[in-house]
Amino acid sequence: MTDTPIRRRRPSLASSLARVRRLPAWSALAAGLLAGGLCGGAYGLLTPPVYTATSYVVAVPTDKAPSEAARGFAQAYGRVATQLAVLGDAQVWAGVPVRTLRDSVRASTSPDAPMVAVTATSARPDLAVDMANAVSRALTRHAEDTKGSTQVRLVQFSRAVKPGGPSSASAAVTTLVGASAGGLLGGLALLVRPRRPGRDEDAVPAASVPGPATAADAHGQR
Repeated sequence: MTDTPIRRRRPSLASSLARVRRLPAWSALAAGLLAGGLCGGAYGLLTPPVYTATSYVVAVPTDKAPSEAARGFAQAYGRVATQLAVLGDAQVWAGVPVRTLRDSVRASTSPDAPMVAVTATSARPDLAVDMANAVSRALTRHAEDTKGSTQVRLVQFSRAVKPGGPSSASAAVTTLVGASAGGLLGGLALLVRPRRPGRDEDAVPAASVPGPATAADAHGQR
């Protein structure tokens, strides 16, 4: 006589939902905090740090140009700082291809001062410094070549220095942000979770409908 294997029944969807409903109310919030914190911490540990370096150049008008022209040309040079004409020269001094400079370098201007800020980001702090200074140098030379027509030249105001630390968020910050997001999602799940009726809740009595009057009652009321 052979023994037949015992088949285990898989839990149905209804039983799974019933088990979920029997969990404590704070379980969704705790699970969201834990999952969000783990995801945020893993992101902070696995993502390489990013370093940022910034150099500044200032527009100076010549004797033949008004002072207001420097501010206008500073805005124009801020727009062409990341163009191929400038980045093609900067790649020689930075030692990286033009594509890397295009992806890693940003230029910004101020509406109150004729100044251009060249900011570079990289996983290496020394490379971020080299890229920012290289683009500023190329932009200054480009402005010097067109000084005869623009009557404005660019002067190095401040060179980029090696950053003291990464500009990206640390693992502790990403863990905190992830835990906050997970807790928020857990709280939302707690709000939409179907409530289980408590034992102490009184049952609502059913509404009673009066029956029809008998013939005797109707005769007595006359």
